Amino acid sequence: MKKNKLNIILAGGLFLAVILSNIGSFVRDGMALDELRNSVLRLHILAESDSEYDQSLKLKVRDEILKSGILDGAENLHEAEKIADEKIPEIIDISEKTLRKNGCELPVSAEITEMYFDDRVYGDMTMPAGEYKALRIKIGSAEGHNWWCVMYPPLCIPSACEVEADTETAPVFFSGKELDIMEKPKKYKIKFALWDKIKKIFG
Repeated sequence: MKKNKLNIILAGGLFLAVILSNIGSFVRDGMALDELRNSVLRLHILAESDSEYDQSLKLKVRDEILKSGILDGAENLHEAEKIADEKIPEIIDISEKTLRKNGCELPVSAEITEMYFDDRVYGDMTMPAGEYKALRIKIGSAEGHNWWCVMYPPLCIPSACEVEADTETAPVFFSGKELDIMEKPKKYKIKFALWDKIKKIFG
């Protein structure tokens, strides 16, 4: 009888230890997700329309913004936001000059904003869904499909007609856990959906 009670106590203790360990892991992963979201400035460009011409203009603007090195010198998200905000007139100027070179007279607007993104695949990495700071560039009425990437840290590499993810630079800016989150999104999908719901309830 005493042996059975001891076995029950041991089993209960083991079960509790597993539960506590899983809770700890859940919280640590959730905090890593929040840290990832709070360390990234995304570039978000919206085209005038979905016509082939307007979509091609959007990509030309993308290329010129990325090549401009507008955020060179930023050492963290706060600095990247500050630099981008101060250079909004320059960003608009680069964008509009690019359009003019291609026979387009549409106006451009730009702002630093916080917005929700769904899961987005970026080369071999996936940025998890959530609220992120973004440099948002609107061409004309901005009713066409958008294009995005990570502007800070500088992970967007123009390559011919495409933009690739700089997987060599990523480890300089992101922790091992953050890289794991971006490289193995399926592993965390359910856990992060639950994390966000819990935060919304108690937030």
